[in-house]
Amino acid sequence: MSAIFYKEWIKTRWYFLLALTSTLGFVGYCLLRINRVIEMQGAAHVWEVMLDRDAIFIETLQYVPLIVGILMAVVQFVPEMQRKCLKLTLHLPYPELRMTGSMLCSGLVLLLVCFAANFLLMEVYLTGVFAHELKNHILLTALTWYLAGISGYLLVAWICLEPAWKRRLFNLVVSMLILRVFFLSPTPEAYNKFLPYLLGYTLLTASFSWISILRFKAGKE
Repeated sequence: MSAIFYKEWIKTRWYFLLALTSTLGFVGYCLLRINRVIEMQGAAHVWEVMLDRDAIFIETLQYVPLIVGILMAVVQFVPEMQRKCLKLTLHLPYPELRMTGSMLCSGLVLLLVCFAANFLLMEVYLTGVFAHELKNHILLTALTWYLAGISGYLLVAWICLEPAWKRRLFNLVVSMLILRVFFLSPTPEAYNKFLPYLLGYTLLTASFSWISILRFKAGKE
């Protein structure tokens, strides 16, 4: 298992560093916007805008986690399919299901580290500026977007591992419909009661890649 993780790390390490730097840059930009408004008009004005207009000041981040998750899957699995390395990987003396799970886990761990760093930065800054309720208002809204990023990674991995192009198109349509659920409402905290279900859907998408692996093993083209 350690060899599998190391193999995946070699493929994704540079993209991981780029994703971590980029997402922290976007988060930093959003926080600087908040800081600028505070310096110009005071913290009371920011609180008033958040309460009266339901503003969260981090709307720029909305699609960033999704893009990062999608690109992580592309970087990790497209070379695997183009170079036909997957067939060799699956012939290693290791259970195929555990092999697939290990490959997905390696990408998920890197994504979670990246996203956790984003939340840590927001938590540290927002705690010193906003009341607990307003801080949670921002973070809970962002949580839905980061779940979309994880789901996007798992769904694109499913598409990339699929051996048949026609089926890939079908998988793409299904993935777009699933990901659309995460962005149905622009209202902050609109998904609060639905978050456990979104988490369940996200975890369920992890099993989709196994379907593609089974089709690959069956020689589908």
